[in-house]
Amino acid sequence: MRTVAGEYAGALADVALASGRAEVLRQEVRSFVELAAGSADLRNFLDSPAIPRETKQELLGKLVKQMGASNELRNFLFVLVDHHRTGMLAEIAREFESTLLERLGVAEASITSARELSGAQKQKLAGTLESLTGKKIEARYTVDATLVGGLVARIGSTVYDGSVRAQLEKLAARLARE
Repeated sequence: MRTVAGEYAGALADVALASGRAEVLRQEVRSFVELAAGSADLRNFLDSPAIPRETKQELLGKLVKQMGASNELRNFLFVLVDHHRTGMLAEIAREFESTLLERLGVAEASITSARELSGAQKQKLAGTLESLTGKKIEARYTVDATLVGGLVARIGSTVYDGSVRAQLEKLAARLARE
């Protein structure tokens, strides 16, 4: 079952793909969400039922123009105002990004390593994960020294744990059973 946020996200993904500007619109949505997250005044303004729709759209039009963003973003924000969904902007944006990446055949990977990986290591790892998933990988890297060595890659609900910590835990569990 699709959520309300999923419906809006799917419609925006349709527009992004049809326009051929998927990555541009993705960045614009991300930038606008960051702008709104950083301004309680803007969020309150957009969420207030006392402010007329036209006033909200006028401000949004000015903000989008000031950002140098597209008419697709402006129109999308206008639809959210029309349907009283501006309070769901962050949730819709997350759904939009996931939906868009899925439709583009891109998988998001969260990779945690014991130490900073070099560019070559990141490239090799991405290639390996692309082979495993059959999708292009968009990776986000973090460092966690408690892993001791190795790394953990999460793609969706799948976890590839090649950390030394996990191997030591498995060994300790096996020794405890024997």
